[in-house]
Amino acid sequence: MVAQPRTAELLWGSSERPKRGPKPALSLEQIVATAISMADAEGLATLSMQRLAEDLGFTKMSLYRYTPGKAELTALMLDAALGPAPDLSEIDGGWRAALHEWALRMWAGLRRHPWVVDVAVGPRVLGPNELDWLETGLEALRDTALTGGERLDAVVLITGHVRSLAQQATAPGAETDTPEKSLNAIMTGILADHADRYPQVTAAFASASSTSGQDDALEFGLARIFDGLAALVAARAD
Repeated sequence: MVAQPRTAELLWGSSERPKRGPKPALSLEQIVATAISMADAEGLATLSMQRLAEDLGFTKMSLYRYTPGKAELTALMLDAALGPAPDLSEIDGGWRAALHEWALRMWAGLRRHPWVVDVAVGPRVLGPNELDWLETGLEALRDTALTGGERLDAVVLITGHVRSLAQQATAPGAETDTPEKSLNAIMTGILADHADRYPQVTAAFASASSTSGQDDALEFGLARIFDGLAALVAARAD
């Protein structure tokens, strides 16, 4: 289990650092950046403190001066990989356009760092970047009549949609750019042999293929979420 107080200290920089002595040969930022590069290249499962130490040219014990273990390191990696929240202040079109851009930026980040999807789950201490993303999403809805809880739920709903598709896109066997293409490649052969048993599924896949509509899961889902939010925003305004 992650030591939450220690994780909070590392994420928020509240732990005191030595003021005397020679400059450390390593830095926490260097360790985190190298770990992210390794996870991007080979996946988080292959990352270990031993392998990380070897890549950095230090001993495993040297790393423990900066982070107690892989769990705390992963929390730091997550926040660093998320990066700064996007600036939506110049986005025209109100909350809908702002949240659309917010979601697309999140999608792009998750595609760059696929392992983040598996890390950003469960109760945990949120880092500065992750809270900045949340703050920015909530800010987009500030001028609506939605309650604080409704705005938070809206942001969580959008986040869940984006992360779900990102997880599908990076799952083993998802070799194409979109989860829909990967699914279609597998299902085409199956449906060809079982069309009589699944006529509606077969017809839906055929229709999607003919209209190129099966690559739009991200945009389709966002549009439906925003449509529902728009109805709620209008109702609250009334």
